[in-house]
Amino acid sequence: MRLLPRAAMAGAIAAATIAATLVSAPVAQADPAGLTLIASNQSLLGVHELYAQTYAGHPVLGGFYARHTDRETGAVTIQDGRLTVGKLDLGKARVSGDRAATAETKARGHAFRTDIVVVPGDNATLAYAVLSQDATGEYRTVVDTDSGSVLRVDELSDHVDGHGKVFEPNPVATLQNTTLTDQNNKDYAALSGAYKSVTLKNLNGTGKLDGSFANNISASEVKNNTNTFNYNRSQAGFEQVMAYYSITSAQSYIQSLGFTSVNNEAQDFKTTGLTDDNSFYSPSADSITFGTGGVDDAEDAEVIWHEYGHAIQDAQVPGFGSSNEAGAMGEGFGDWFAVMMSIPNNPDTVKTPLACVADWDAVSYASGTPKCLRRVDGTKVYPGDVENEVHADGEIWSRALWDVYKGLGRDQAVKVVLEAQFSYAPNTSFAAAATVTVNTARRLYGASAATVCQNAFHARGIL
Repeated sequence: MRLLPRAAMAGAIAAATIAATLVSAPVAQADPAGLTLIASNQSLLGVHELYAQTYAGHPVLGGFYARHTDRETGAVTIQDGRLTVGKLDLGKARVSGDRAATAETKARGHAFRTDIVVVPGDNATLAYAVLSQDATGEYRTVVDTDSGSVLRVDELSDHVDGHGKVFEPNPVATLQNTTLTDQNNKDYAALSGAYKSVTLKNLNGTGKLDGSFANNISASEVKNNTNTFNYNRSQAGFEQVMAYYSITSAQSYIQSLGFTSVNNEAQDFKTTGLTDDNSFYSPSADSITFGTGGVDDAEDAEVIWHEYGHAIQDAQVPGFGSSNEAGAMGEGFGDWFAVMMSIPNNPDTVKTPLACVADWDAVSYASGTPKCLRRVDGTKVYPGDVENEVHADGEIWSRALWDVYKGLGRDQAVKVVLEAQFSYAPNTSFAAAATVTVNTARRLYGASAATVCQNAFHARGIL
């Protein structure tokens, strides 16, 4: 067991409501019991001492006590942030090196220190506080020493929020206008109502579009010292904002479902350098490139989410897609995931059916109404409709997942599919992956959910 250095005990002090602030006359004061001095600093006007609250020698999360002595008058100001520690029987706590090692496996990224701490409250508990780092920053994962359950995850590194304008998901869906066209990247009046002011979360504070879940590697990366990124579609910065916001939104949604290791990293992306009407995810570089032919691909959030779907699968199963059917599943999942992400802001109407993927990007190449890159509610059946082309065959898989969504709802469906994908082989077949997905649904939500998935794959001829 690694011991907590005195200077490091500040890491055990989280933001807490100050219980009281007291001012006293200049008289000597004894320190209350259960405190450990972690910092003593001198300023121009006084001496400032900060203590960590402890219980039986263990830091109490969030508990502190501070004493400020005025250099001129000797007056002492006390900030008492000690917290209640009740009903904690240390004699019954189960603590061991093996349990600490297990706790470390539940942290994000690389665990570099593990300490025993007290989680305060009327029913206090002993826990391991695991400090770890990954590409997104530093975290403290608090794990109950008895049950092994994760009590909370605290982000210790600093992040800031910014502001910008985006399409969410795209102008065609937002405005319910299928007559919109690219007009050579022009920002014209009919599009004005499609812009949405949003908060750009998890920025790293450098003034660039880099943060916990997305990392902008575009040429001529935009920068603003106040983290304000308001552009229109005729400006290169707009697509960079779109990509950052859409990728961050996707990862935030995934984590809201309980996943902490589904491409939980700062995903590299660039919206420059490719003039074709195409976008791609590069497994070797672990980066996404968005093309600028026709409607710039990064102007349509569903294109961004589709490509992010490939990054998700590659993170879950490195090398995924090494067979034709696995490759088709990658395309089908990407389309379906894009639709799932668009649900909160995409009206399911005759003009813009929810099942229609990328109806803004598609105005440059699709005919008819609605214009779609592809749809996820097609009628293809395996094996008769197999063309041995991954995008075409992916429509078989995406339709099966669409029916899973229709039967389980958005959150349960996405949770089942993401959980199942961890167990897919890189060269999996439709049937093998479908079987895993059915079994995963059963384990997560029971027999009825498994039946929904079984029926969805059966209807496509997969099972």
